[in-house]
Amino acid sequence: MMESSAVGTQPWTERRRRAEQLLAREEHAAGLLNLYIALSEAWTEIAQDVAGNRPAPDEVADYVATRAMPRVLDRTLIGGPEALREAVVGRFHEGDPAAMVRAWLAGDEQPVTDRYLARAAASPVLETVPGLARSTGSEARDARHCPNCGGLPQLSYFGLSDEALVSAPRSLVCSRCALSWAYPRMVCAGCGNEDTSSLPIFSDHDLFASLRLDACEVCKGYLVTVDRPKDRDAVPVVDELVALPLDLYARERGYRKLTPNLMGF
Repeated sequence: MMESSAVGTQPWTERRRRAEQLLAREEHAAGLLNLYIALSEAWTEIAQDVAGNRPAPDEVADYVATRAMPRVLDRTLIGGPEALREAVVGRFHEGDPAAMVRAWLAGDEQPVTDRYLARAAASPVLETVPGLARSTGSEARDARHCPNCGGLPQLSYFGLSDEALVSAPRSLVCSRCALSWAYPRMVCAGCGNEDTSSLPIFSDHDLFASLRLDACEVCKGYLVTVDRPKDRDAVPVVDELVALPLDLYARERGYRKLTPNLMGF
């Protein structure tokens, strides 16, 4: 069963509210959250624009480059750190924005700045119009890839159960179009490993009561998992941003995130 968090809606207001809430208490993530808050304004504008000016599938890259990326650039210059501001200005004016978007849509390896610009500009378009994601995405459609566009998971979360004695389901969130889909709790989302003895969980309940990392000793991959029953205000795609200390802990032990998030970790 698929669950979409944003089909036909604009989730940016809720995400911005959560980012502002976390900003007040998670000082270590202030830079990331300030950038996210700034970008949320661009994403709202992009979602409104694409809803009324929907491009054809073969026009997505050009649409994103001309109508979405300038908005992302403007907001990055407002909320981003100095190094990122300098990098995006140079790439936007000296590079080929449409080619950056086409490379990201194709899943090609890209320089960090190109990937940031392309993803920040294209993702809200694909999320707002899921049909575009289906037409531009990967052909991969196994349980570990998004059933809409074939993208890899960005994170996982435990949903809210209606019954007190029933465990909340686990869902994965697509790194491309933000669709959520159900996935077994104790199965690696990177390689499908089901051996629970080789699926370590990293957490720090004192610092992050509702966050943990689900890792795998077979493929050495991991995902951030947001436990919504432990924090009903959590918004998974935002809460993941404050998990950087856990990310660093896993990296120091040789694990890699299945998909770096928009901010590059």
